[in-house]
Amino acid sequence: MHNQLTQSDIKKMQEEIEHRKCVVRKELLEHVKEARAQGDLSENFEYYAAKKEKNRNESRIRYLERMIKTAKIVSEESNEDEIGLNNTVLLYFEEEKEVEEYKIVTTMREDILNNKISKESPLGKAIFGHKVGERVHVKVNEQYGYYVVIQKIEKTKEDESDTIRSF
Repeated sequence: MHNQLTQSDIKKMQEEIEHRKCVVRKELLEHVKEARAQGDLSENFEYYAAKKEKNRNESRIRYLERMIKTAKIVSEESNEDEIGLNNTVLLYFEEEKEVEEYKIVTTMREDILNNKISKESPLGKAIFGHKVGERVHVKVNEQYGYYVVIQKIEKTKEDESDTIRSF
C-alpha cells in the first residue's frame, strides 16, 4: 500500500533526512569513537548505547527514504465549501451532544492527542468532501456507527510545527 503524502510532507521528510545525514550522523559517529576509545568493549555500556543510537538514526533515514519512494502524492486543494486536507473542522457529535474541533491531515501527521485526524480514519473518511450543515454517518465497524453534523470548515495551511510521525 502506498502512503498518501502531500508535497509539503515530502519536503519535511527530505529536510529531516538531510539533517540526520549531515548533522546527527556525524555527532553519533563521534560518540561511538569516544566510547570505543574508553577501552574494553565487552563491558563498555557507553559504546553499546552509542552504537544503538547510531543504528536507530540510520534506520530512521531508511524508513523516511522508503516512505518517499513509495508515496502517492495527494493534493491539499479542496473546494472552498468542502472539507479537504489540512482543514480544521468543527463537528457536533449527536450521541454525546458535544462539539469538537479536528484538523484533517495525512496519516503521517496524525496526532489524535492534538486533535489531528487522518483522512483515512473512520471519521476522516466519512466527513472528507462534505460541506457545512451536512449530517454524516461515521461507520466504525459493521455493528457500530454514529452521526456528526459539520458546523464549520476553516481552510488552514499546513502548520510548520507539524512533524512526521515516527514508528
